[in-house]
Amino acid sequence: MKVYFFEIEDWERLYLEKKIQDKGLDVEMKFFKEPLDETNVELYSDAEAISVFIYSKITREVIDKMPNLKYIVTRSTGYDHIDVEYAEKKGIIVANTPGYGNNTVAEYTFGLILALARKFKPMIERTSKGIFTRDGLTGIDLMGKTIGIIGLGHIGSYVARIAHGFGMEILGYDRHKRQELIDKYDVKYVGLEDLLRYSHVVTLHVPYNKSTHHLINKFNIKLMRLDAMLVNTSRGAVVEMEAIVEALREGRLAGGVGLDTFEAEDVIIEEEFLKRDDIPAIKLKKAMEAYYVLHAENVIVSPHNAYNTKDALYRILDITIENLFSCLIEGKPKNIVTSTSC
Repeated sequence: MKVYFFEIEDWERLYLEKKIQDKGLDVEMKFFKEPLDETNVELYSDAEAISVFIYSKITREVIDKMPNLKYIVTRSTGYDHIDVEYAEKKGIIVANTPGYGNNTVAEYTFGLILALARKFKPMIERTSKGIFTRDGLTGIDLMGKTIGIIGLGHIGSYVARIAHGFGMEILGYDRHKRQELIDKYDVKYVGLEDLLRYSHVVTLHVPYNKSTHHLINKFNIKLMRLDAMLVNTSRGAVVEMEAIVEALREGRLAGGVGLDTFEAEDVIIEEEFLKRDDIPAIKLKKAMEAYYVLHAENVIVSPHNAYNTKDALYRILDITIENLFSCLIEGKPKNIVTSTSC
């Protein structure tokens, strides 16, 4: 079987080659540093299985140009970059890599919360210029504050664990109540509006789909406290960028905003404006909004870095190999998000 890996660094290639050989997988492997999308799919049309990361866009057009494709493994928990519904119609299995970064993303989330609470961004910018005044750098304690966690799955529940250690009151919003979180961390499940209304810190840990698109928007963001903090380490379009811009301009979200992902992040703002004249108006608007947010003093933006630790990266590769082995050798696919069988 021809298995092609995309968005692969050299060290990942060496690790995958050795592990796959140790597993006894009889496959023809090829590795590519670039993402897979409509612009280059014809170069790889003979692939029977592919492994991608979040920057590969596996649309129906890409799928149609890969007639031999039987298996897609994404090296991420989320899979909104893949047209899963169309893949399933074509009899293609799609698998993800859940659980690799539960503590990793939760720890990063609290890194952002602490950085905002203690004003790390302006402090570092000032001291790097030799300015050591503390004016305007007064922060807040987390102990005794209320954190609202939207999505209490594997990552969100780990955030609750950390928040409990800080002595925070914890509000949770999720379709399913987990009794162990209530018992261990005194999580109080509430509706979304109440969570926004009473939380000092709001953090999101949900997948992106139709029901979570603009879950935080320019209407319900007005429910949040004036001094609230908003953190998103899930998916960009879960939070409406226009809502953040409007709130900041009106002096709300004074506690700060931490974004590891945001709408229109695929437009690298200044460079793309110089190179292209075909950016759709709506995307151009969102890119301009993102530019405003990037330069706000109480906003920290990072480039999808929440998952990025050595430990988590090796776990991703190990789960990817296990996914391939379970399907190609054992015929019992693991971590699949389609109903298709091997």
